[in-house]
Amino acid sequence: MPDVTTHTHSVRVSDGTIDLSWAEVTDTGRRREANQDAVLTSFPLFVVADGMGGHIGGEIASTSTVDRLRAMVEDGTVTPKAIEKALVRAVKDIVAHPETTDEGTGTTLTGVFLDTTQHPPHWVTLNIGDSRVYLLRDDDLTQITTDHSVVQELVAAGRLSPEEAENHPYGNVITRAVGPSENAKPDYVRLDVVDGDRFVICSDGLTKELTDYGIRHFLDENVDPADAVRAMLDAALENGGRDNITIVVLDVHRARS
Repeated sequence: MPDVTTHTHSVRVSDGTIDLSWAEVTDTGRRREANQDAVLTSFPLFVVADGMGGHIGGEIASTSTVDRLRAMVEDGTVTPKAIEKALVRAVKDIVAHPETTDEGTGTTLTGVFLDTTQHPPHWVTLNIGDSRVYLLRDDDLTQITTDHSVVQELVAAGRLSPEEAENHPYGNVITRAVGPSENAKPDYVRLDVVDGDRFVICSDGLTKELTDYGIRHFLDENVDPADAVRAMLDAALENGGRDNITIVVLDVHRARS
């Protein structure tokens, strides 16, 4: 089991304080030889990238993307425009990498960032591909992001039920990615900052092995983010661990002045 620690950060806003706690883990799983996932948890941005495109290509894509986003955070500007500029740079890095040989090289990208530049502050989710952001609010677990996948398009068109989609042979085929032949522009969703919210950000290595009910169960059973992350990873590995698994659990506490 990789080392998992809960981190904290507090930020003052005009009407009080937002206290965040989070933990992250990434694991190769039981079937894959290499881990092509990458994760970044650097306030105010929390993202997961799931690479694809051969043994080395996926790792190049996910690492290049996370590296460019990390540089953006360190520069001090996290906005949709800054994210999209960072992704354009990441695509150039992927194309220029000497080991990028597979035309299918690319990566998913999903996560959230806290925008405190406006009043009131709010969360913004971002998504490209089929990694996911879930939100547990008021005892209700909701998938906030919409998968960019062939299967999701079939479900949306009414040609496939959600139950049929779980084991569909095209389950791994995504329709948007950060890569040389793709438009690297995420979908965004704006969310209020609510005391008690819990986010789960994950690659499909988790959702292949755990249902939404299972994710909810481990959140309910584990108050500490590190404990929740460990429990979900253990369960995903026990259920087969067929892919790389990356999980972030992010808790929100808001105190008003």
